[in-house]
Amino acid sequence: MTTPSRLDNQQMAQRVFQELRPGSAVALGSGLPGLVAGQARPGSQILFLSEGGGLGYQASAATAGQGQTVVDSGGQGVDLIPGGSMLSTIDVAALVRGGYAGVVVLQPAQVSAQGDFSHWTTAATPGLFSPGWAWDLANGPGRVIAIMGHTRADGSANIVSQCTLPVDGAGCVDIIITDVAVLRVGEEGLVLEEVAPGWQAGDVTAITGAPLILASNLREMSFEPVVAEPPNKVYSSGLAAIHDLPQGATIMIDGFAGLGGMPNYLMVALRDHGVGGLTLISNTAGVARVIGFGTPPGRLAIDHSILVDNHQIKKAVASFPVSPSPSRPSSFELALQRGEVEVEVVPQGTLAERIRAGAAGVAAFYTPTAAGTQLADGKETRVFDGKEYVLEEALRADFCLIRGYKADTLGNVVYKGTSRNFNSVMAPAARITIIEVDQVVEPGELDPEEIVTPGVYIDRIVLRPPDFLGYE
Repeated sequence: MTTPSRLDNQQMAQRVFQELRPGSAVALGSGLPGLVAGQARPGSQILFLSEGGGLGYQASAATAGQGQTVVDSGGQGVDLIPGGSMLSTIDVAALVRGGYAGVVVLQPAQVSAQGDFSHWTTAATPGLFSPGWAWDLANGPGRVIAIMGHTRADGSANIVSQCTLPVDGAGCVDIIITDVAVLRVGEEGLVLEEVAPGWQAGDVTAITGAPLILASNLREMSFEPVVAEPPNKVYSSGLAAIHDLPQGATIMIDGFAGLGGMPNYLMVALRDHGVGGLTLISNTAGVARVIGFGTPPGRLAIDHSILVDNHQIKKAVASFPVSPSPSRPSSFELALQRGEVEVEVVPQGTLAERIRAGAAGVAAFYTPTAAGTQLADGKETRVFDGKEYVLEEALRADFCLIRGYKADTLGNVVYKGTSRNFNSVMAPAARITIIEVDQVVEPGELDPEEIVTPGVYIDRIVLRPPDFLGYE
């Protein structure tokens, strides 16, 4: 009896590519996952993420080593696509942990029936335990796809009931794509969903070291990618962009002392939208209006005060929630005195770090700031090296309204001046992030080195009307 042919590495990569959708970020591990980027067609707009910090790249047509400055997770030179950008190592880890890489692709040496895996680098370095990047990938909340040979060179199974190698990720693999089959890891066990051309279910079962459940629609693999259009992020108006912001939502809105970085146009839209019971996370809760910094004489700044005056805010988490001048109280301060709102005061650096931690999938952290003060009352403290630290919990929001200078249609953002302050920190920390900008350009028109907020963090873009002023 003739043994059916197995898929080659490129065919496995083609099958993985079927699982990807335009506009999504896909983190690729080392080894076989590096081949997946080579399956992308021009204009596919899939944002491949490498361990080295490249976000949005494609396989390079140049000879390896000839001047490339972007490398994939295997150290091979690649090219950024129009709209691609570069991230630091901490930003790469935060993007994965924060759930913005909707799909992770890695190459295990073993996968168990429960979705545990041992990475190929762990198997290749016995006793050294060096999975590296795979640890980070395993702890992201996105879908994890394993690409691997179904058996080892000696014919022993790579898909087993329990891993015999050290486990690098517990219960995290969702789909296994091998050179003979596609299996789904479900609560009931391993489900055989597809077989390679020429293979039968019995053939796959015979070389698998764990029980298999046959899918009711078991089928032969195909290799044509699913054709889909990337989402349109550009909205016609502020009201259109916030149409689904619900009553009682938690919102982040940038704000410093003056008008520079505030999304004034979106704040007006939120006021006109009218929903209430909102929890506001912001550096200020509306002091630009009473300070007048950057506002022409006789005019009033459009800031958070318009939401307070419209009785939409129930609580503010802020560093500067009231006016610095007792003779010029802010709208929020007056509402606080009337008992209409609540406030949680947070040191400015701690506020920024709580937001950053929320975006990066970090639940809490210790800081010395505010230790021994009333701001630490009721919070857990610990002593490190003889110094007291306060445990602060991360912050996330349902919606984030921010201000940028320029964005491309993929959502990559450039800021101007000090408007970068809290805007870039808040952008990744919400379920839906909406940005108002002065200019919208096509992908590739922004220098990758000047992009501060990658488009993967931006869900909706609104062009600020050229005649709109940030004051009344």
